[in-house]
Formats: sequence, structure tokens, C-alpha cells
Amino acid sequence: MDEYSEHSGTDVNEDLDEETLFVVSQTFKALGDPTRIRILHLLFHHEYSVNQIAETLRLRQSTVSHQLRFLKNLRLVKNRRQGTTLYYSHDDEHVINLLKQTINHAYHC
Repeated sequence: MDEYSEHSGTDVNEDLDEETLFVVSQTFKALGDPTRIRILHLLFHHEYSVNQIAETLRLRQSTVSHQLRFLKNLRLVKNRRQGTTLYYSHDDEHVINLLKQTINHAYHC
């Protein structure tokens, strides 16, 4: 049995159900956008507020909010409230590891 089968509980040769296909394609869509990659990369190790993300990445607050909403809907980021401020962090170690591996791959090309 390969690593994929062990972790997924499914055989590599089985067809993927529609929901799984949708989630996988949406995850790759999320990772296909440079702004979302920059946000996820920033959230590797620390949590940030929308304003901190916007300032650090030199983006408009509305752009950051829009992208965070997209990422949150896919459960790639999560937030916590402190007073009136929302702080965001990554929410899926699998996707963060995929992104790290892809960045490492890009450095070796």
C-alpha cells in the first residue's frame, strides 16, 4: 500500500467523488493566485490582522479581506477575535506543507 492510500483510506485506482474533486480543485485554485500564495506564506508561522497583512504585503485592506474570505471558506485559514480585531492564521497543515514543498521546488528549478 502506498502513502496516498494509507492516508486517504482509498485506493489510488478508485474514482474520486464529486465533493472531493471540488475541494481539490478549489484548493489548487486558491494556490493558483499570487496574492493568496503571499498571504498563506505570511501566515506560515504567525497570525496577523487584516491591517497587518495589508501593510506587510503592501495591499489594499479590501483586497486582503476578499482573499481571506475565499481562503476561510476553503478552511485554509482561520481567525480569532481579540476585541474588535480579527487575527488570521493558517488552518490546514496539509496545504501549508504542499505550498512549502512547491516553493522549495521553485527554488530548485
